[in-house]
Amino acid sequence: MKNPYLLVSALVIGLASCQKDPAMSSKSAENPEVFGKLPDGREAKIFTLTNKNGLKARVTEYGAILVSMETPDKSGKLADLTHGYDDLAGWLTNTSYFGSTVGRFGNRIKDGKFSLEGKEYKLATNNDPGGIPCHLHGGLKGFDKVIWTGKPTADNGVEFSYVSKDGEEGYPGTLTVKVTYSLSEANELKWEAIATTDAPTVLNIVHHSYWNLSGDPTTSINDHELMLAAPSYLPTNAGLIPTGVVAPVADTPMDFTKPTVIGKRVEEDFEALKFGGGYDHAWVLEKGEGVRLAARLKDPKSGRVMEISTNQPAVQFYGGNFLDGKVAGKKGVKYAKRSALCLETEGFPDSPNQPTFPTPVLRPGETYNHVMIHKFSAE
Repeated sequence: MKNPYLLVSALVIGLASCQKDPAMSSKSAENPEVFGKLPDGREAKIFTLTNKNGLKARVTEYGAILVSMETPDKSGKLADLTHGYDDLAGWLTNTSYFGSTVGRFGNRIKDGKFSLEGKEYKLATNNDPGGIPCHLHGGLKGFDKVIWTGKPTADNGVEFSYVSKDGEEGYPGTLTVKVTYSLSEANELKWEAIATTDAPTVLNIVHHSYWNLSGDPTTSINDHELMLAAPSYLPTNAGLIPTGVVAPVADTPMDFTKPTVIGKRVEEDFEALKFGGGYDHAWVLEKGEGVRLAARLKDPKSGRVMEISTNQPAVQFYGGNFLDGKVAGKKGVKYAKRSALCLETEGFPDSPNQPTFPTPVLRPGETYNHVMIHKFSAE
């Protein structure tokens, strides 16, 4: 069966409340800079995307990473809303997947194993929540740790391309991938993932930015208000692997169908929260064709709002529970627990091992596309 979620895709970030600055060029992607060098001497370029309205995004060939995203608050003050590092040397130490394009399979696969067409494939077990090893975000050297080839596009964007060879990190099939970022004069930053394969494989390419809409990475996201257009979620075992059950959120701390302060119920005595150390689960979105609203996040103090829409069946809300204040990021700030959150649109975690979940299998002749839209405003 073909996956109904392998559709034409895009990640869009739109901004409604910027003042225009005619001096800013919309051709910024045409002038990349050297971001740094890898230990083997290869260079990674960084592209700065700007538009006439002041929106600014920086993306690099290393990991097809969104390095920073600047938007204004309700008073017009610009700030970077993402966790990360100041230079390539920092990003080379990135173990939290800040800003990364992750794959081949974003999120977790039980025991690092799956079977496809009668053959078992073994992957790295590079994560062990609850002391239970699993495969996470593509393995030891996933898409977030490779050099992509970047080139400017005609629409003030950057196309990153990468060929993942058959057997890379244990996955079958040679996979040809393109991830495109572009910034429009309508204040839309588009992330588009497209992939084809020469043999059956499993795929779940995910964008993994960490957000704090206050623009102050020393503050907690527990005071942000979150709405998820999700009537159900995927309960997990202690290893954060879905049990296969799709459970309603009603009358539980997992209910974000109406805007709710994130910290209001995060410490409640509820099994899912205990397993995840807080929020770290896949919410199952309302069914529908094409792109539809998945989440709305607001920081009441700055007034910044971020809406996310997608064509995927789920969104992983991760509340930054494993940030521990040890990692020094941008400007030397040490990122504390729950100082940022992720909202990752995706296929279901562990779907290669769960026949009742939407299939993650991509076959020759099919095209994988993932659409994710971030729309920014302030109120």
